[in-house]
Amino acid sequence: MKIATYSLLSVLTLIAFFFLVSQPVPVTGRTLTTNSRWIVDEMSGKRVKLTCVNWVSHLEPVLAEGLNKQPLDSIVGQISSLGFNCVRLTWPVYLATNNSLASLTVRQSFQRYGLYDDIAGIEANNPSMIDLPLIKAYQVVVGALRKGKVMVILDNHVSKPSWCCNNQTDGNGFFGEKYFDAEMWIKGLTRMAKLFKHDHNVIGMSLRNELRGLKQNEDDWYKYMQRGAEAVHKANPRVLVIISGLNFDTHLSFLHDRPFALTFSGKLVFEAHWYSFSDKDAWANQNANKVCGVLAANMKRQSGFLVERGFPLFLSEFGVDQRGLKENDNRCLNCILAVAAELDLDWALWTLAGSYYYKSGIVGLDEVYSVLNYDFDGVRNQTMLNKMTSIRYPFQGPGISTGLPHKVIFHPATGQCIVRKSQSGPLALGPCSSSDAWHFSRNKKTLMIRGTHFCLRAAETGQPAQLSKDCTDFDSKWKPMSESNLQLSTKTAKNDIVCLDVNSENEIVLNPCYCVSEDSSCDPSRQWFKFVHSTRKPQLGFS
Repeated sequence: MKIATYSLLSVLTLIAFFFLVSQPVPVTGRTLTTNSRWIVDEMSGKRVKLTCVNWVSHLEPVLAEGLNKQPLDSIVGQISSLGFNCVRLTWPVYLATNNSLASLTVRQSFQRYGLYDDIAGIEANNPSMIDLPLIKAYQVVVGALRKGKVMVILDNHVSKPSWCCNNQTDGNGFFGEKYFDAEMWIKGLTRMAKLFKHDHNVIGMSLRNELRGLKQNEDDWYKYMQRGAEAVHKANPRVLVIISGLNFDTHLSFLHDRPFALTFSGKLVFEAHWYSFSDKDAWANQNANKVCGVLAANMKRQSGFLVERGFPLFLSEFGVDQRGLKENDNRCLNCILAVAAELDLDWALWTLAGSYYYKSGIVGLDEVYSVLNYDFDGVRNQTMLNKMTSIRYPFQGPGISTGLPHKVIFHPATGQCIVRKSQSGPLALGPCSSSDAWHFSRNKKTLMIRGTHFCLRAAETGQPAQLSKDCTDFDSKWKPMSESNLQLSTKTAKNDIVCLDVNSENEIVLNPCYCVSEDSSCDPSRQWFKFVHSTRKPQLGFS
């Protein structure tokens, strides 16, 4: 449907409408700022790690998905109970700038697409919302998240309501495209920043999702993203200003040589995306160790370097088919989790919604990347969610430095770490919060537990790894191997080369290193372990 053009009357109506809905609502909440590469609480200075989920609200009906299936408070309760502390809530520019859209009621919006079953579902589950204007319904969702103590990032996903993204034809990709007027975009950012100025659970604004297409260029990126950032900060100086890059938000490497200059400080965050389908041919046709090594290095070169430059980096979209049926997705996710843990990134998983009202002309489309199932009444894949457990918590940062710097040994395929079952072993997988403080000596190649005389030592192939006080022989010398640098290898007393592995009881054992060659069908992720820097004081599971 073509959005109607402005008349003087509609402009005046829009001004009056935004005045009406933007009256202050007293709330409690935290203000976040940045301290070097960390996002921190402004009052305490302690790190606040964003562990978010994306909630789609930018498609043609312009309503947060799932309100036809479940009550709003029920969905918010599930978000919180699943361990997410924030939502990246999407919105289209037209919601903030076009009164003919913003003033439509939810009922009227759904009637445009013949979505009468969804209307009935919203009337049954969220009757108070069905006749609200779309912009007010968006506010109600933010308010419910505030009530549920969930932080919100307002993500400008597109201009015209529609699915994102197409590289050339959707008209939403870059400044100057058919639906992407830069001046209107800045007005939309300003209005949304003002509208939610007093909603203190709105802690950030993501200026634009996945810039892309034939028109994209660095000069216009600097020109307009800087203007957008300044506009948001002027309208609402409390929120974090989150900046995306080029090429579907995978490319920020130009910041190596050309800084992003702003008149304010303490609010700038950069964001990046990572999906398996961006490199699907590589995952399908090449050795997984090689692919992960190449892609991890590329991610660090394109965006990960920013944490070393003293900027927070928000992995604002990553995700996989939650049915667990796509081997390429599963391998890629393990690689992503290894990097997310290593860099201790803030993140947002794609996506919450188990189905869509109306997406790309299809009614009731199932979303296989979703956390929730089709009916929004349960989790689609609990095993997948469990893998996120350890990266929900900060390994380091201001206020987290309660112990001496050390390493934990993270296992991306399970989201757990190597822990001791008793003082002298055996070793198994368990919560990273229960991990010992490991130290890896790059000179001696030993893996020691801090504060003890124990080191990690190999026994025979197929046997459990051991803790020993004899740390001088070659069977206690470890090194990362394969192109991923995620397999930890040593030699046994019989001169067999072995790698750390996990058996069916989640115990740490020694097995031959596999998938080291060019075999593309082999999955090495069971043997993937990552050293992660930490300052968290270990909470050991034994006396």
